[in-house]
Amino acid sequence: MARDRRVEYPGALYHVMARGNRREPIVLDDEDRINFERTLMEAVGMYEFELIAYTLMGNHYHLLLGTPLGNLVAGMQWFQATWTKRFNARHRQWGRLFGDRYKAKPVEEGEYLGSLLDYIHLNPVRAGLVSRRDGIEAYRWSSLADYVAPKRKRRKWITVSVGLEAKGYRDDSGGRRRYIEDLEHSFDWSEYKVAGLELPDGQSLQSTLRRGWYFGSEAMREKLLSILEEQTKIGERDGMRRFATSFNGPQTIVEKESAATRIVEAAQRVFGLSRSHWEELPKGDWRKGLAALLVRQRNLASNSWLSARLSMGAPSAVSRSIANSRRATKNDTEIRQAFKKLQDECLNV
Repeated sequence: MARDRRVEYPGALYHVMARGNRREPIVLDDEDRINFERTLMEAVGMYEFELIAYTLMGNHYHLLLGTPLGNLVAGMQWFQATWTKRFNARHRQWGRLFGDRYKAKPVEEGEYLGSLLDYIHLNPVRAGLVSRRDGIEAYRWSSLADYVAPKRKRRKWITVSVGLEAKGYRDDSGGRRRYIEDLEHSFDWSEYKVAGLELPDGQSLQSTLRRGWYFGSEAMREKLLSILEEQTKIGERDGMRRFATSFNGPQTIVEKESAATRIVEAAQRVFGLSRSHWEELPKGDWRKGLAALLVRQRNLASNSWLSARLSMGAPSAVSRSIANSRRATKNDTEIRQAFKKLQDECLNV
């Protein structure tokens, strides 16, 4: 099954979520819940995580955390393995406790972080575990109570100030009160099952998280792709094939298409073209064919992508153009030299 690659770097923020195997419980009673929180606190301390928010449900959990040391994988491996061992020992069970590997999506600071903060804290509301009469902070097994408490009374291993700052509130009694009040007024109790799910632009946060491999702006996407590319280069220099070639999910498709775009831009430089020229040239122009040939040799994009980007007509026409260009590089000296120049231009792509 296709999997996103973990993106690790110092200062990264993540939304982390994991479910029990076959959606079975990961805690059975309050003693389990207390021990789960203790294990989470230990992980935060040992790996120097910044835990901004969390919610523990019956068969899954959500974390919003920062990694100043860029060590998400090591910390999460310890946390889940340790909790599994402790849970199994107490209940005299064995085997895996969690299902598929935990999800960890990089998150951008500011409004994106703030939206996830609300999403995580309103999870018990969506599940019908708190009532309007009791107040949303009545759910015991989350960090929301820490957002109500003054600094001297909150748990030290939860970084409340970062969450409040993302929402635009001061970490004082007034700011904390406004955060809770605004959170309570952010949804309609008659439709509590969708509390915290709608983004300001009207899109569903849940579906956005499910589809995407990060949660942030286009600028963040470019930053993450740059980090992934550097990791790939390091892996190739070390002779380790643990990066892009091991994944083929949505994350890597985006990364590959970004590399394909850079090849097309290199072709524009080599052939003295602008982007608009691709639309003006004939569909089977040899320059289009050479750019498409290099993209396909590196398995970076589909014929459909090439057809749209280079104005090459139907996807089947792309295959014909690539075949013609491949023959031309063997039989035509000028085209062979042009292709060599393009390859040289793309050595670092």
